[in-house]
This record gives sequence, C-alpha cells and structure tokens, in this order.
Amino acid sequence: MQVHRRLLDSDPDYARRLARIEEQAFRARRGMMPLRPGCTRIPVVVHVVWKTPAQNISQAQIDSQIAVLNQDFRATNGDISTVPAPFAPLTGDARLVFALADRDPAGNPHDGVVRVQTDRDGFGSDDAVKFSSSGGSDAWPRDEYLNIWVCQLTGGLLGYAQFPGGAAATDGVVVTHTGFGTTGTASPPFNRGRTTTHEIGHWLNLRHIWGDDGGGCSGSDFVDDTPNQGGPNTGEPSFPTISCSNGPNGDMFMNFMDYVDDAAMVMFSEGQVVRMHACLDGPRSAIGETVPCGGKPPFKDAAKDPLSDPVPKSLANDPPKSIIQDGPKNPVQDPPKPPIYDPPKGIFEPPKQVIDPPKGIADPPKGLTDPPKSALEPPFGPPLGPPVVTPPIQPPMQPATPFVLGTGAPAASAQQPAPLLAHYAQILQSYASLHQRGLLDAQGLAAWQQAYAAYQQLGGR
Repeated sequence: MQVHRRLLDSDPDYARRLARIEEQAFRARRGMMPLRPGCTRIPVVVHVVWKTPAQNISQAQIDSQIAVLNQDFRATNGDISTVPAPFAPLTGDARLVFALADRDPAGNPHDGVVRVQTDRDGFGSDDAVKFSSSGGSDAWPRDEYLNIWVCQLTGGLLGYAQFPGGAAATDGVVVTHTGFGTTGTASPPFNRGRTTTHEIGHWLNLRHIWGDDGGGCSGSDFVDDTPNQGGPNTGEPSFPTISCSNGPNGDMFMNFMDYVDDAAMVMFSEGQVVRMHACLDGPRSAIGETVPCGGKPPFKDAAKDPLSDPVPKSLANDPPKSIIQDGPKNPVQDPPKPPIYDPPKGIFEPPKQVIDPPKGIADPPKGLTDPPKSALEPPFGPPLGPPVVTPPIQPPMQPATPFVLGTGAPAASAQQPAPLLAHYAQILQSYASLHQRGLLDAQGLAAWQQAYAAYQQLGGR
C-alpha cells in the first residue's frame, strides 16, 4: 500500500488507468472475453544489484528461478499434487512461459542478466533499486521485458511488485536474493522460488487471496473460485483451515497469492488465470509473444517440459459464485508473521484508494441492489459537487442489452443479476468520484453513461 499510495499521489492518471483495467478484468470474469490462445512467452531481464559477493547471485540460482516460474505458471510443479481434493478441480494452467531475454533494448545479443555493484547496504520499497542514480539498475522497456530486480531488501521484506497502471520506469517486481530461486543464497522457508511467483501474480493484476480487508470477511480478490478468507495464512497450515464461515473446505491457503511458506503454496486457480489473461489482453498486451503449448522448454535444467499440458477449460462454462461471500468470521489465532511480501500487506488492496480514501469501489457498497442514487448516476443526475460541464444524454441507437463500459459486448448471462448489480454499483461509484475530482475525460463520461444504462437494464435504481 505504501507504493500504491505513492503512485496515487504522484500520478493523477493512475486512478483512471486502474479503473479501466478493472473494467476489462470484470468482462473477462463474466465470460465476455475468450481466453488467450496457446501459450504466452515473456522475456525476462534480471537486474542483480549487489554489494557483497554473496548478493551477486550465480547464473545457476537465476536459472533455477526461471525453471520454477515455468512450472508454477503451467501447473506442472511436482507439489501441485498436494492440493486438497476439493480444490484440485480448480487448479489453473496460466499458459505462461518465461525466458531470459536474448537481446537487449538496442537489439544486441544479451544473456538477460544485468549486474550492478552498489554501495548501498540494502533497499526498501521506495523503488530506489530501480534507478542507477540511487544505486540500483534502470528498467528495460516494460513493453518488451518483465523486469525483475534481485537485491538485499531490508525490514524483513521478501519482495514487492508494481501492478499494471503504474509508471514504466518502475514497472516490474523486486525480490530479495535470499528468496530468489532454489539454490545459492535462497534460504528456508522461502527457498522454492515462490516469492517471485507471488510477485509476478501481482504484476499480472492478481490480488491477495483474502482481499486485503485487514483480516475481516468483506474483502474480495475479484476471483469467483477462491473462497472468502479472513486474512493471510502463514507457515504451513493444515487442511481445512476455516475462516469467514467458509467450511467445510475453508481457505485456499495453498494458493500462490496467500502468505504461506514456499512449501505450502502450490497453485493458481482457473479464475485467477482468467484475470491474468485479461491483464495480458489489456494493460500488458504489448509484452510477449504467442507460442505453441508444446515442444522443448525454453529454459535450462527444467525437470519437466512445462509446455505439454492442455489448455484449461474456460470458467465461462461454470456458473459464477457471488462476488461477496457473507458470514461471520470465525475466531482464529493470529500466528507470528513471517517476512512480508508486500509492504505492509500488499501493494494493491481492492481499489478503495483508487477513488476517495477511505471509501472506494472495493468496499462492499451498502445496498448492492439499490445503491444510493447520488453515488451512481452520471452527471445528468443530482449534483455531485462543483458545477461541471457534462455531455448530453445520447439515447441508444438500438435496443440495448447489458454490456460493460462501452464495449458493446452482450453480457454472458442474465441469470444472476445480483452479482452483476453489485459490481456495477462499485464501478459507478468509481466513476462518480473520479468525475467529482475532474479525472474523467470524454471517453470516461461516455463509458459512465453506458454503464449506468446497463445498470438500469439489470434492474438497478
């Protein structure tokens, strides 16, 4: 959240970009967008920023991390067999392939590793490691490479990521060298490369599985097949671990987006795969190339071919669950916290900071099926603040069917209006606040009007 708030304070367009990214993720979640074909191969540049010889990690340690990523994002990791039976059908193959870059930004041959010696004892979450002027290493173009910085992090920090929508100069993930890869300086219990898997999940717009609501039961990661969960799990929990009345199966603590030890996190869900693909089709559409999901793995010393698994089935065939699962939180003990992944518990909580702190679109709106009129209507409704110039209302050219934010795409199903109304309420609140702050352009105003029309068609008032 420190990084997220810094971006909100320093970049006026950040909130608008986040809102549109979430709109696209919502369309994908409702089956309005097809999954990407084949596999997506992403070039990686690893910036090794070191002061001591131990911090200057070996090529073998880097290769071990690339191998882990290719297994984790293809669901070919050997320990995926430990997923409890009730969750096993939900495991997802993200069909992502990672390979060290073979060319630098100028087109010259390169091994994909940049080594920079620094005079700094360590780095925090202030992005200093991402700039040569502050003792770090400058990012390569984010439209061509996934930047990973490996360094000595301080304050018990294992790693952090920048979500899509932030500045190009700081785009990528940062991982402490003791939590990177499976050999060399990698140290238990974070020596299986899962810190980097977790952070790349954030880079692809995944949120923490418990919804970043401070340990309550009202948060959401906006993925339908991950149970509602009351805060992060740590260590190696036993199954089932129940919170938020989510029995009998309890928390999906073995998910890569929880805070458990490396040995305990082993899977992404199919819903998370849909969200990652929406990110790759949207804000990260410029990076990577489509390759067949077969053949030899493009990394060294892989234990198995991560390209051999079939494409996962689409979530569009399964009826979506409610966006918010209600129920009182069961009391649980608060275990000791391990070194954290994201300061203090994630760069990107549900986007309540996108709008007006402390209220925002990620907080469950009161009266989801009948939200307050002033919070939802476009500028042609009650005044939202200082007088503003608003576009005229344009009636639809033809009978409209529900769609999301100006895409014109029909909704996948009208059989479950309550979740749709809930999410439209959140989106409309976002637009209302952005308009009040003068952050909507003409395209945004038009999208707001269209979203409100769709909300009314679904029965909202």
